[in-house]
This record gives sequence, structure tokens and C-alpha cells, in this order.
Amino acid sequence: MNGENPAVRAAVAIGLTVLGIAALILLLGDAAYMWIKAVHVVAIISWMAGMLYLPRLFVYHCDAKPGSELSETLKVMERRLLRVIINPAMGLAWVLGLWLAWRGGYLMAGWFHAKLALVILLSGFHGYLSAALRRFAEDANQVPARRWRLLNEVPALLMIGIVVLVIVKPF
Repeated sequence: MNGENPAVRAAVAIGLTVLGIAALILLLGDAAYMWIKAVHVVAIISWMAGMLYLPRLFVYHCDAKPGSELSETLKVMERRLLRVIINPAMGLAWVLGLWLAWRGGYLMAGWFHAKLALVILLSGFHGYLSAALRRFAEDANQVPARRWRLLNEVPALLMIGIVVLVIVKPF
């Protein structure tokens, strides 16, 4: 195993997290719910941090000359942010969130359906950012910095809706 490879380290961390969660469920039974909820919230915070930061990196990347040292540095930062933080955090948030919804009996609740729709939109935006990262890596971005500044607000707006639905449960 190459300890210097960020993707390998992320995979090991995810594997250990999954084993830890399985151990919590087996050892704590019903008491594991709150622990898994805590890990879910940490995953969401990590996912959102990356989703808010990646478009900002794209704003800076738009101003960097292709092939320049800054452009190449931003490519590394963007790739690592996506592969090591955003992707694993999203996967963990989804898996744990669905388990929590099932275990908590929320699968038929209206607020949960609305929240799920917003999380699906957030995941779609995640995919959009992944495709944009590939274009930046190929020096083929066509989206201006101004639009990236506006797109940077999309995850924040979706997050607000998700948090309100989860906390208030309006329907």
C-alpha cells in the first residue's frame, strides 16, 4: 500500500469508518443510532465544505493561464479535494443517511421526500462539478469566473433547504 497516495489513504479511511460503524451497530444495537447520526453529520459537513470550496477554486482557476504553475497547482488541489474529501464524504452521507431514515422510520414522511429531492439535486450538482473538474484538468473550461461565483451559491441554498426540512419537519 502506498501511504503517499491520497486516494489510497482515503479508501483506507473509508474502509475503517465502515468497519467502525458496523462494529457500533453490532455492539450497541439501538444505541448505535445516535453515534451513526453523529458520523452522518460529520460526513455532511465534510461534503458541504468541499462543495462550497471547489467552485471557488474554479473561480481562481479561470484567471490562471493554462499551463502556468498556478493552473497546475489548482488542478492538484481540485482533484484531491474531489477524490479525497468530497466523493468519500458524499458516499458516507448517503449510506448513513438512508440507514438513519430507514431505522428512524422516516422513509414515508413528506419532509423526508422533500429533503431527499434536495439531496438528489445536490448530488447532481456534485456530478456537474466533477465534470467541470475534468474540463479544467484538460484546460478546456468554457465557463467564466462570474458564472462560477454564482454557481458557488447553489450548494449553500440546497443546504439551507435540507437543514430546514430536517430540523423543522414542516410536513
